[in-house]
Amino acid sequence: MAGVALGCVLVASAAGATWAYWRLNHNIKSVDIDSALGDDRPPRAMTTPTGPASASATPLPSGALNILVLGSDTRSGKRNKALGGGSSDGGARSDTAMIVHVDEGRSEATVVSIPRDTLVTRPSCPLSSGGSTSVAYGAMFNSAYSVGGPVCAVKTVESMTDVRMDHYVEIDFAGFADLVDALGGVTVTTDEDISDEDSHLDLEAGTHHLDGKEALALARTRHGIGDGSDLGRIGLQQTLVKALLDQVASTDLLTSPTRLYQVADALTSSLTTDTDLNSLTELMSLGQSLKALSSAGTETVTMPVVTAPSDRNRVVADEPEANELWASLK
Repeated sequence: MAGVALGCVLVASAAGATWAYWRLNHNIKSVDIDSALGDDRPPRAMTTPTGPASASATPLPSGALNILVLGSDTRSGKRNKALGGGSSDGGARSDTAMIVHVDEGRSEATVVSIPRDTLVTRPSCPLSSGGSTSVAYGAMFNSAYSVGGPVCAVKTVESMTDVRMDHYVEIDFAGFADLVDALGGVTVTTDEDISDEDSHLDLEAGTHHLDGKEALALARTRHGIGDGSDLGRIGLQQTLVKALLDQVASTDLLTSPTRLYQVADALTSSLTTDTDLNSLTELMSLGQSLKALSSAGTETVTMPVVTAPSDRNRVVADEPEANELWASLK
């Protein structure tokens, strides 16, 4: 994301780029999460700006940051239906959920995956149509998005962790595949053979360069690896996170305006963000503040869980380890 956002500066400043900037800016969809949730939230962390590169430059933020990133398996649109399978009713679930914690200085990060099968207390969430959802005990984590969209997903995560989510970013099936293709694919290494009829992925153990459709299949693979649980899929998704960071770093977008535009268009077309990130200018500012971040400085972990006593096919937070992890993100 950092490399893409930095590259967008070139698109916006190049001669004749006014239309490109307008298109990219208007691609982005957003949700006003702050207004919906009000003040009943964990406190926002203080951010400290770095010194500007010049007297006229705007200082970039360098404080710690928490971003909730969701992968949405929406079936709306022909390509999402084809890539996601499932029903065509336009419903969506958040089958991938990660908290990206960027450390003070923004050169290192921790990506925490939350298993979708985690049983949680889902808080009452405001609905855009008016009213609110009821509190639900022992609900699957990914039901928050299903019943109340991004607002309820954020509120549920903040209720679980007592950590303020500074930003929200959601990407859909087709957008993820397009982004990988625009970057020229990603290279991943798997430790075991994968054969999953549901995701239609067959890979022998070893190193592979995947296109967008194959990378999406890898992110969705569950039954073809390990014990078939969501925890195996999370491991593959974390591998993809680092592979994407490596691919962005190795792709010199600044020297190829055409490739740059393809990547920026794929990225912005697939995004839903909070209103603080709903413009190309804001995304570029975030990207510039993350320019020192690399895969080597990014740690991937999974929320500590144990099998749920009520259902061996579900998990619950493993305490006190889970609370200790959340405390480290504050």
